[in-house]
Amino acid sequence: MGRPLRVALGGYVYHVLNRGNGRAALFHKDGDYEAFERVLAATQQRVEGVRLLAYCLMPNHWHLVLWPRKDGELSDFMHWLTLTHTQRWHAHYQNVGAGHLYQGRFKSFPVQADEHYFSLCRYVERNALRAGLVKKAQDWRWCSLGRSAAGAEAWRPSLSAGPLLWPANWIQLVNQAQSEAELAALRRSVERGQPYGAGVWTKRTAGRLGLASTLRPRGRPKKSAKKGS
Repeated sequence: MGRPLRVALGGYVYHVLNRGNGRAALFHKDGDYEAFERVLAATQQRVEGVRLLAYCLMPNHWHLVLWPRKDGELSDFMHWLTLTHTQRWHAHYQNVGAGHLYQGRFKSFPVQADEHYFSLCRYVERNALRAGLVKKAQDWRWCSLGRSAAGAEAWRPSLSAGPLLWPANWIQLVNQAQSEAELAALRRSVERGQPYGAGVWTKRTAGRLGLASTLRPRGRPKKSAKKGS
């Protein structure tokens, strides 16, 4: 199946992610994480309509939860972010021309602004905990939850209020394990670019954004049995 047409309309919340080429490390030291956050903050100033709601940087990939106001802003934001980060990364490591930093173009999918939004943000902010890098999700410095718990330096990217208010016990919720069904649905959306939400919303959104193919079963359709066989 070919890659579906990507239409990034404003007003939707999107989960956006990318990985190092061949799953190679993007961040080798604290300075690498800081450099990415500085590029992210600069991107916010360049494409002001895109709000950053949550994020998590991991050794070989990252997750962003973004909320663009206008059509096309998400693509503009991500193009400038990844291009600038790639250029600065290669310049820092003095290996310009050595090959691709990222595995390809970023992945993204829209998320319904209800309990699915909270589910996604928990998935993003507990990444380091799920990977065993920390004992508590808020202990991971390179994450929106960690910086919210400890305070943020002025140079770090700014966080915006999302479509829903965080529950008072949000940190506790993030530290609680998610169900296998919840994780499977999220990972399916990550893999296929499928909208993440309730059934009716998912179908309507997929149709509006040209993502109907992401809802179809993978593989060739089964051949019908011939009569008389």
